[in-house]
Amino acid sequence: MLHLNSRPLVSIITPAFNAEKFLRETLDSVANQSFTDYEHLIIDDCSSDATASIIAAASADPRIRVHRNARNLGVAATRNVGLDMARGQWVAFLDSDDRWLPAKLAEQLAFMQRTGAKVTYMDYQRTDLAGKFLGRVAPPAQIDFAGMLKSNVIGNLSAMAQRTAIAQTRFRKIGHEDYVFWLEVLRGGTAAAKVPTREPLCLYRVADSSLSANKFRAAAWQWKIYRDVLNLNPLASAWYFVNYVARAVRKRV
Repeated sequence: MLHLNSRPLVSIITPAFNAEKFLRETLDSVANQSFTDYEHLIIDDCSSDATASIIAAASADPRIRVHRNARNLGVAATRNVGLDMARGQWVAFLDSDDRWLPAKLAEQLAFMQRTGAKVTYMDYQRTDLAGKFLGRVAPPAQIDFAGMLKSNVIGNLSAMAQRTAIAQTRFRKIGHEDYVFWLEVLRGGTAAAKVPTREPLCLYRVADSSLSANKFRAAAWQWKIYRDVLNLNPLASAWYFVNYVARAVRKRV
């Protein structure tokens, strides 16, 4: 068990905004990890529901550190608050409606310590709001910046990075903010590796609104990333966009 005054090995960042429906499950999935040397940074983005009371009830655990934003900042800036608070050697992300299985941190950290990987990710399972299985996302064993241009293979809830590898990177207020974050991390030459597991240890909850209509909005965000964030020319943008669309169809198994 982590002592109050010691420096944790892993920092877990959870932004929360009006998250009362699923937040308890998320917090329990962290508390039930077999690996215990962590700090859980929960940043309340000015919630108006029972989120604050749920966090307060959980904060008896000395590994939990709580911050409440003075005003609503949005998910990107709220994750950045967590990054500024983080003290661990490694950093992981878990949104307030997603969950981990108990072996997630232990298996991921063991892989990173064994291989020296600076950035890792895992397979994850997609579920609907009720927790019903929708599919398994199984990304490739390795990815670099060029590969990430074709497809976002790093599920943010499955990612872990050495804090030094992401020290200069922050989330932007933009569509696909987690994708842009990992693109910028890998753009410096870092490659990311997948932690091999028999079954997915991360459970990603898909909102009903994202199942169909939002695919058009996501495609518009992707084009904007190529042209306005990465400043790729129209021909290169079109090439990567075609790859993005094709791989988005294929990557779910």
